[in-house]
Parts: sequence; structure tokens; C-alpha cells
Amino acid sequence: MKHFFIAIIILIALSSFDSVKTAKITDPLVNKTDSIVVKNLFNSGLNSGKSYQWLDYLSNNIGGRLSGSLQAQQAVEWGEKLMQDLNFDKVWLQPVMVPHWVRGEKEIAYFTVNKIKYDVAICALGGSVATPKNGVSGEVIEVNSLEEAEALGEKLRGKIVFFNRPFDDTLIETFKAYGGCVDQRGAGAKVTGKFGVLGVIVRSMTNSIDNFPHTGAMGYGDIPENEKVPAAAISTVAANLLSEKLKENPTLKFYFKQSCETLPDAPSFNVIGEITGSKYPDKYISVGGHLDSWDLGDGAHDDGAGIVQSIEVLRLFKLNGIKPKHTIRAVLFMNEENGLRGGRKYAEEAKNNNEIHMAALESDSGGFTPRGFSFDATGKNSELIKSWKSLLAPYGLHDIDKGHTGADIGPLKSETITLVGYRPDSQRYFDYHHAATDTFDKVNKRELELGAASMASLIYLLDNYLE
Repeated sequence: MKHFFIAIIILIALSSFDSVKTAKITDPLVNKTDSIVVKNLFNSGLNSGKSYQWLDYLSNNIGGRLSGSLQAQQAVEWGEKLMQDLNFDKVWLQPVMVPHWVRGEKEIAYFTVNKIKYDVAICALGGSVATPKNGVSGEVIEVNSLEEAEALGEKLRGKIVFFNRPFDDTLIETFKAYGGCVDQRGAGAKVTGKFGVLGVIVRSMTNSIDNFPHTGAMGYGDIPENEKVPAAAISTVAANLLSEKLKENPTLKFYFKQSCETLPDAPSFNVIGEITGSKYPDKYISVGGHLDSWDLGDGAHDDGAGIVQSIEVLRLFKLNGIKPKHTIRAVLFMNEENGLRGGRKYAEEAKNNNEIHMAALESDSGGFTPRGFSFDATGKNSELIKSWKSLLAPYGLHDIDKGHTGADIGPLKSETITLVGYRPDSQRYFDYHHAATDTFDKVNKRELELGAASMASLIYLLDNYLE
């Protein structure tokens, strides 16, 4: 009797499970064919995905790909050949001139308290000028905002300004924490240079408390050359230590040295591959990421992941026999990190060629577990994307809302185009962002492949339903 009741319970459970599966397919907002295609995209992406092995090569055989570098050119050649080998209908290089900033020798920094020397981890911010050959040394003034620094004015003269506003760890979306701090990195040197400061040190943009400084772009705007001062990021461990010691010894001296420089702009390329549309060959849907990366790590998450996922989208279409209505392009943008020249060039050429872009999807948030998509769309298309929630939710894609989409596709914005940003889990992203720790071993194969399948699914839906 006991075994009989157990069997009945199992049958009920299986019956309930089947009804749940059926409910997903018979949901009035879910087309049965779409459900099957999406499932097939995920199955093939997980069973025979290629993105992880491509990322392995890009990260470990080419490495960091700062605009204008030899590695950036090698990445261009790699991307072009890969898409040719995949037999995309068309593959070409789109010329673009890019900034060429080089880091030079490894940076040095330390401070001394009571004859005890504390070595600290720093790295030059991208676009910064060098220190004098022998470095700079001076007293430190700690501030928490651009406004606080501006208010101090002449009191900053002859000092090193230390911007130490940390991430707000109470913000669940770490990109909001980043947005709340990154202005001090981008404009700290510009704001303080007019007051005759010796240099700027900025707390690294990360939630983590570690000893890895995080670089990133900074700018001087149009200030005079004599107001341009060296700027560097300091690790969060070192920032906390410096802040602590400043409270005890407000007149301590900080020393740092960096030898970076900006060379003349260099020629480079966006790399573009496409599958021709069967119904609307002259209307385009693009999917992409940025091929360049910072030089400290190998740019696996930022943005090697987005690059290989974008190429994988087109491969999955071909593998599953999907003949898109619109022409689908994979775009490997150059120079997102310190100039956005590639994204602007792509939009400029699209306008010059009178190309009609229906939609663009960007992956530039790392190769972590998929969570959903953010979008910028008109009312009609906004509701269309929201209507796909029930179809995509079983794959962990629950967060589908309006929001920021991507820097490289931003220049395409118009009243008609639908822009979408792929959104993976963000909790670990800023552990690695722009740091030496952004390496291939930090990327999980399954998470990366799930992301590619998620992107392929959305591109399929956009292609099917946008008119």
C-alpha cells in the first residue's frame, strides 16, 4: 500500500510538471514556434558552443588590446579571419583612427610615516600625462567629491589631491554604484589642475577591497597644457591605508611616478560580419561588443566576452538553419574604452550609406549569468519587448526593463531604432573591471554560453517581429 501511494504521488507530480511546461508554450503571449526556436538556440549553445574557446584564444594568445597597440591589430585580424572561416555572407573592416595612449614603465608609489615606508599599488589612468622624470612628492589633501575639491580652491596648490569616494555597497545594481563614483576618475584632474596641484590619486572603481588598482579613462577637456597634471588610480587597500594614516599624520608626503604618454592617433578598424536578410536585406539588426580592452589584464570580461558572444549569435543562427528576415550584423567595435571612436564611426557610416537600422544589441557587462535586458525603444516596440518576458523567463531572463543599453550603440540612437543592452549578473563585474584580474580564468564557460544563447534568442525575436 505504501508503494502504491508513493506511485500515485509521483504520477501527480509528473502531471503537474507537464502542465507547467504546457502552460509556458500555450501562454497567449508565447508563440509555440518561438518557444521551440529559443529552446533550440539554448540547446545548441550549451551542447556545442564555441564562444569559450574563442575567448581562450583572444585572451591568452593576444591579451590586452589597448587602442593603437599591436595586440589591438592582432585582434582585428583574428576577428576578421574567424568570421570568414564561419562563412558569414559578408565580412569586412571599417577603418577608424583611434587614440594611442601607452602606459610605459610600471608605476611606483609610496608614502612614509615615522620613517616607515609604505609601498602602495597604483596605475596611471588612461589618457593621463606622465609625472616628471623623477616623479612627484607632496602633501595629500583627501576629498570625496569634485565639488569638495573645487571649494578648496587655492588650498590645493602644491598638493596631491586624493579622491576617496567609495562605491555605495547598499546599491544592489553595482553599475549604479559605479555611476555614483566615476566622475572623480573622469574629471578629477581637469577640475583640480587649474589650482596648481601636483597630481591626482583616485580610489579604484570597485566594490572589492583588494590590492589591484583599476585603470580607466580620464580627460582634461580643453584646459591649457600647463594645467594638465598626472592622474593615477590607487587600490582600495592602499586607499584605506592612506586615508587612515592621513588622519594620524596630515602632513605625510606621498610620492608617485608614471611614464605614460599619448602618441599620434593610429589607424585601426571595426570588424563587421553579417548574414544577409531574406526579406529585408537592406534593413539591419546589429549585435556587438568592443574589441579593444585595457592593458593590465587580458580583457576577458571587458569586453572579450561580448565579442565572442556576438559572433556566436550569428553562428547559432546558421547552425539552427535560421534564415533571418533582416540582415544581422556582428560588429566588433574598436576604441570603446578611451574614445568611442569605433561606435561613432559605425553610426556615421550607417548614416552616410542611408542604412536603416531596426535594432542594435550590445554586450558590455561581462560574461556572467544572464539576468535580462535593458532597452531604449518607442512605445510600440517597448511593449513588444516586454511581451517576451514569459518566453524568456524560464532561461533566467527576468529583468527586462527600460534603461541604459550600451556606449557603442548609443550613437545609432534615433526615433525609430530599438537599442538593447544585454544584462548579466553584475555582482562580480567590478571586481575585475579595468584591473589586472580581468583574465580568462575568471570567466565561467556555462555562464558565457548562456549569455550568447540569450542574446541569440532576443535577436531572433527582434528579427521576427520588428517591421
